[in-house]
Amino acid sequence: MADQPQSFKPKEVKGLKKIPPYWYPYTTMTKLRWIGRELLEVVSTEFRDRSMEYYRYALESGVTTVNGKVAKPDTILMDGDRIENVVHRHEPPVTSTPVKVLLHDVEREFIVVDKPGSIPVHASGRYYRNSLIEILVNDFGYEKCYPVNRLDRLTSGLMIIPLSAKRARQLTLEFMAGTVRKEYIARVKGRFPSEEIICEEPLLTVDRQMGLNIVHPEGKPAKTVFNLIRYDENTDSSVVRCHPYTGRSHQLRVHLQFLGYPIANDPVYSEKKIWGEKLGRGGIDITPSDAREAPAPPAHLQNLVESQGSPESLSNEVRSAGLAKRLPRETGEDIGMGSPVPLSQEAVGVITRLRNMKDEDEDWSRWRDVVFRAKGVMKPHNLVIKPPPPQNRRKRGGIAETVSSPSLAKAESSSNNTEAATEGLSATGASQLSIPPVDDVAPSSIAEPTADASTPPSGQLTLEEAVEKISIAPATGFDVTSEGEHIYCPECYLPLHPDPNPEKLYIFLHALKYTTSLGSFSTEMPEWAAEGWEWDPS
Repeated sequence: MADQPQSFKPKEVKGLKKIPPYWYPYTTMTKLRWIGRELLEVVSTEFRDRSMEYYRYALESGVTTVNGKVAKPDTILMDGDRIENVVHRHEPPVTSTPVKVLLHDVEREFIVVDKPGSIPVHASGRYYRNSLIEILVNDFGYEKCYPVNRLDRLTSGLMIIPLSAKRARQLTLEFMAGTVRKEYIARVKGRFPSEEIICEEPLLTVDRQMGLNIVHPEGKPAKTVFNLIRYDENTDSSVVRCHPYTGRSHQLRVHLQFLGYPIANDPVYSEKKIWGEKLGRGGIDITPSDAREAPAPPAHLQNLVESQGSPESLSNEVRSAGLAKRLPRETGEDIGMGSPVPLSQEAVGVITRLRNMKDEDEDWSRWRDVVFRAKGVMKPHNLVIKPPPPQNRRKRGGIAETVSSPSLAKAESSSNNTEAATEGLSATGASQLSIPPVDDVAPSSIAEPTADASTPPSGQLTLEEAVEKISIAPATGFDVTSEGEHIYCPECYLPLHPDPNPEKLYIFLHALKYTTSLGSFSTEMPEWAAEGWEWDPS
């Protein structure tokens, strides 16, 4: 049987900011689109980072509870259900370029910051500590931040962040009224026209997982004015000034793509593998289509999948145990499930190719999830989530409340004044949980997995079998020859991805200047906007 999990610390890499993984308990309420669906179907549709079998195995391990009771893959989600989940969070690396506070106006209660590309504004998805708001609270000591607008994770530049609810309400009204003047800088492919260009194409989000937006007549109104600053012949790229009059998701990126001048290093909207030779110029066909395809493996892993099975499908053993239907993730039907309009065949193709490209970039790391079966049941040691308060007192989401001993849990669960999850822990405290050992017997009010972590489930691989299975697939990028070198997280068995190139963590788009009733604020020009600047396009 496996040894006790060992502490894992990522190796330091120049240009990258990395943090050790940590167990993170959180809650969410059932969303409208989840009602009446099985938990495994929802989880595998909403998230694509891991294999189908991994998600099933994790749910069987008892890391997820619904209303305080251990959930299983076939648990049906109902309206009003609160889902409590515990994940071993491996936050992706971000740039080591620091966040800069350009101004702190104490009297008027706001700050002006320069956000580096690669850092998201809000905690979401795999990001928590490496988000702008958490950095401002934990590293800079601001008690509370109220961002009223956001920049894309890959976009750098200026943000005005209120430090009080009153100032936040004022700025929110200004953004909603369209009185805030915004100025961005972009470096785009090709020779941008010398005359002013106005783009007013409506924009629509058609894939939530990939965050993909397109020009579509059913989309939200959007307007951007573009002006050429200079054309650099050595790189066949142009530096462009952008004035957005609305604030739609990916507005500048999609409008520039529509005009035929996508941001030069945009990994989504400037990629021929996704959009073809036209790169989405002039938009794509929007005629509805029912065509869908099951996820396809990268070409170099096709033989491996044929012999070992696809990580995008549940195993035959699981199906023979009673699960007959194929889930949307396995058939490709999950593409378009969250779209507000029927998708065209071209839109489906774009989303499919975008997913396949991401899979190929990671060498379909989900296939390596065979490793997770080499260990015991997935369960954070000595971390127990408290059952939720009465339904009329539940929060919509946030950090789940945990307990350090059953006696404490019993005393608190019997109280009528039990507070909701997010009030029991500070953001910093929850992300650095260190839970003392829990007594051997827990009261019935505590939600704990029923499986015994010391007893491997049937069909579980030994560590040797897992490594041998991975070793026959050298194309997946795993080097298993270095004795003692981690190829997976020793605590949650997550396959470890290669570190990204720091230059690939941002795009050539920068928020340069904002003008509001509080004043006009700006940053320095980004280095990539300099005349003659070159980069590695590979």
